[in-house]
Amino acid sequence: MTAEPTAARIAQALDRQAIADVLVDYCRFLDSMDLEALAALFTPDCRVVYGDDPRLRAEGRDALRSSLARMWRWRRTAHHLSNIRVWFDAPGRARAESAVWAWHEAQDGSPAEVYGVYDDRLIETAEGWRIDARRMTMRGASAGFRVALPPTERRPPPPGWTTPEGLDG
Repeated sequence: MTAEPTAARIAQALDRQAIADVLVDYCRFLDSMDLEALAALFTPDCRVVYGDDPRLRAEGRDALRSSLARMWRWRRTAHHLSNIRVWFDAPGRARAESAVWAWHEAQDGSPAEVYGVYDDRLIETAEGWRIDARRMTMRGASAGFRVALPPTERRPPPPGWTTPEGLDG
């Protein structure tokens, strides 16, 4: 296996950072409810699936913007992104996976939290990297979060595995 030329590795590192910036900007724009700027991070014909409910799906920037208007029901939100991993499928095409912790404050002040994963497909456009497809799955949620999201898949334990004594919580 030979190493990629230095210029190619640098270009890929710059692309990784540009993609991470898009993902983080999504959280920033959602928390500030700048839905115009948020929608511009997606391709015009994007496909977004946050859950099985049709209200949690959108095809196209306009539909995404309309769908996310539902977030006005929260007084405040704070979306925190981590564990960003990027894979390049082909020139100008990438896949990214990131973990999200999203805190929400209801109008009555009660909190709701969700822990999830964004699985994204991105395309490099004349405007920069844009999300072409997004799917969210849930790893967990607090009692205050009542939106049904599909669970993140996890491998089953190996055959014969049992919980170690005293570690049941």
